Amino acid sequence: MYRTNTCGEIRISDVGKQVTLAGWVQRVRKMGGMTFVDLRDRYGLTQLVFNEATDKELCDSANKLGREFCVQVCGEVSERENKNKNIPTGDIEIKVAKLNVLSESMTPPFTIEDQTDGGDDIRMKYRYLDLRRTPVRSNLELRHRMTILIRNFLDAQNFIEVETPILIGSTPEGARDFVVPSRMNPGQFYALPQSPQTLKQLLMVSGFDRYFQIAKCFRDEDLRADRQPEFTQIDCEMSFVDQEDVLDIFEGMSRHLFKEVLGVELPEKLPQMTWHDAMRLYGSDKPDLRFGMEFVELDDVLKGTGTFPVFNDAAYIGGICVPGCANYSRKQLDELTDFVKRPQVGAKGLVYVKYNEDGTVKTSIDKFYTPDVWANLKTKVGAKDGDLVLVMSGENANKTRVQLSTLRLEMGDRLGLRDKNKFECLWIVDFPLFEWSDEEQRLMSTHHPFTMPNPDDIPLLEDHPEKVRAKAYDFVCNGVELGGGSLRIHDGKLQEKMFRILGFTPEKAMAQFGFLINAFKYGAPPHGGIAFGLDRFVSILAGLDSIRDCIAFPKNNSGRDVMLDAPSELDDKQLDELMLKVDIHQEK
Repeated sequence: MYRTNTCGEIRISDVGKQVTLAGWVQRVRKMGGMTFVDLRDRYGLTQLVFNEATDKELCDSANKLGREFCVQVCGEVSERENKNKNIPTGDIEIKVAKLNVLSESMTPPFTIEDQTDGGDDIRMKYRYLDLRRTPVRSNLELRHRMTILIRNFLDAQNFIEVETPILIGSTPEGARDFVVPSRMNPGQFYALPQSPQTLKQLLMVSGFDRYFQIAKCFRDEDLRADRQPEFTQIDCEMSFVDQEDVLDIFEGMSRHLFKEVLGVELPEKLPQMTWHDAMRLYGSDKPDLRFGMEFVELDDVLKGTGTFPVFNDAAYIGGICVPGCANYSRKQLDELTDFVKRPQVGAKGLVYVKYNEDGTVKTSIDKFYTPDVWANLKTKVGAKDGDLVLVMSGENANKTRVQLSTLRLEMGDRLGLRDKNKFECLWIVDFPLFEWSDEEQRLMSTHHPFTMPNPDDIPLLEDHPEKVRAKAYDFVCNGVELGGGSLRIHDGKLQEKMFRILGFTPEKAMAQFGFLINAFKYGAPPHGGIAFGLDRFVSILAGLDSIRDCIAFPKNNSGRDVMLDAPSELDDKQLDELMLKVDIHQEK
């Protein structure tokens, strides 16, 4: 046996026992005639002791060990004199009698410590070393535990796990597909699934009334902290349900995960907020409710009541009240103005109103308004002496709300209000069924073409489709969308009408989705579902800023795997087999 015990399990009760351990050298410390080695494996860390007085040759061998050498040791468990209360094995050490170097190591490119000196790029290149670090390994252990909890919870609710294919047909609606050329069908391509959406709907037609899958999905999108080109979904679908049935089941699953993983009790019933209210109050369809600063619309207070042309010409004026920040300096306020002018935010400026503790008022546009206006504004936003009000305006209401939302989150960060150990979850409901695409110059599905319209709004489909609400819902936690879904259309005629509104000819609809249209002719049940982002869910519970640290081998911000050097070019033989020719068009 290479080991009788792991490096994380030996305790004071094991003193006197002979053990064999195997793992990696964390560090070596020589102190006089004694050498101490910290040995690490997946389970923890154990201190090894080599005594020059009792075995000089063995001690000399220990002094030659380098970081990350893979070794095996045999020895006796003894009580440690200088105990380390920071680790579970801190009461004991191993008096080594035998040392076997299993594999030597080059000097690692960064320290394999909780707080490493390696930057993101170097750690991604040597990800197999990064995974030895406790924080990264712990994230993957958490991911494993959550996956087991999810499977057990859904199994107890009569869900059946079904694997759907990875090589499918391309459906250009929505995000860009990753495509795979077919050697046996020259000139034709598979697509990697953006989600198992249509396939799980077919399972409902097949009578599998409760399906789930821990599904790999792929989207060729621009990347950010919470996106990867390949990601994992907790993908679910149910038959014979309405919206509240779906929400109840997956509130239960979420409550179960928070309780089992963190010991956090979510409310028995989570709040629901309409999409319109979320945009009106927070400028976001995934509002962070860990702190206040709700938007207040100020058109009636500031438009036409003074001579400031920016407000008088604006389509929307909104503000947030920041408690206790009237003491902000001019430098701090200028920093905020520069922040909202950054290209990522896109605002033209920012107006501030300081309600000082002494009752005086100071604003960036004093000369344009009378004191009565500032008094009215104070009442409207509910400000107190000592508070700061930040105001933004613009020609497009929704665009300005989104900009104000970015400012609100920035203030939440600056004031330490976005506590990672506090969790505020809610459902966003009543999304618009359609959204206008400037690029396509047509209506597009807000979610996908199979989303059920709100039955009350179906009469509006023909003449006012932009007013139709969807039977769709998102699960939001701390400003992050963790999951989303909808009830699905199961009536063939209504599905045909949806395709027509989206600009599909009958021929195009049949070419892309004929398999689903035909399936609906054979007794499709009412059904709906949801998909949670497993990577995002793990990152929220682990308190991470990026999903990359809970994925074993993630891509970087350019979608590259720098460890495998992928994507890469194909050689001529592979291209010939696929009957492909690469012709790269350089952009001017």
